Amino acid sequence: MLGRLRKYLEESRQEWRHVNWPTRNEAMRLTSIVIGISLGLGLFLGLFDFIFSYLLRKFV
Repeated sequence: MLGRLRKYLEESRQEWRHVNWPTRNEAMRLTSIVIGISLGLGLFLGLFDFIFSYLLRKFV
């Protein structure tokens, strides 16, 4: 059991070395894109919900 855990941890460490980490600028740019898309989608869905609720109250 302990041998398998050690092997797993060693292999995981080797894989971490192969990871191509983004630069700080890339990470900031991609994070900004994700935040922008999330805010845009949130506003769109909020507006859709508001309009749909208004129409339901009007006709029901």
